[in-house]
Amino acid sequence: MAGYNKVLLMGNLTRDPEVRSTTSGQSVTALGLATNRSYVVGGPGGERREETTFIDVDFWGRRGEAIAQYLKKGDPIFIEGRLTFRQWEDKDGNKRSKLSVTGENFEFVGGRGGGQRGDGGGMEQSGGMEQGGGAPAAQQEGGGFDEVPF
Repeated sequence: MAGYNKVLLMGNLTRDPEVRSTTSGQSVTALGLATNRSYVVGGPGGERREETTFIDVDFWGRRGEAIAQYLKKGDPIFIEGRLTFRQWEDKDGNKRSKLSVTGENFEFVGGRGGGQRGDGGGMEQSGGMEQGGGAPAAQQEGGGFDEVPF
């Protein structure tokens, strides 16, 4: 049977991205993402609630390095990736498992701090997530970076 494993997420980083290297020299960037969902309990006019989901995401290679270079805790990001299921034994011999996301592409979302527009319009998008893993090109108002190198 054929399968399809695709995840699209938009949220804010819960911590600064952390870049590590494997023993073979490949870089992997770990980040935490918080996504929010608003809903109403009890039908129209009912109580409005918000639910936050925290997701661990790993990016391999230069894409992750670019995220670590340009983003920090609290910054918004749009991620395209796939679900990954990991199993291991902890130090006490207990079986553990974790569902996370392996990031494949991303786009910067909204503006940067430091006096930029407060409406999230501080960065313009061009390019984006194109077929074949194209790199997002982002430009910050008033200078900044022109392209994210991949």
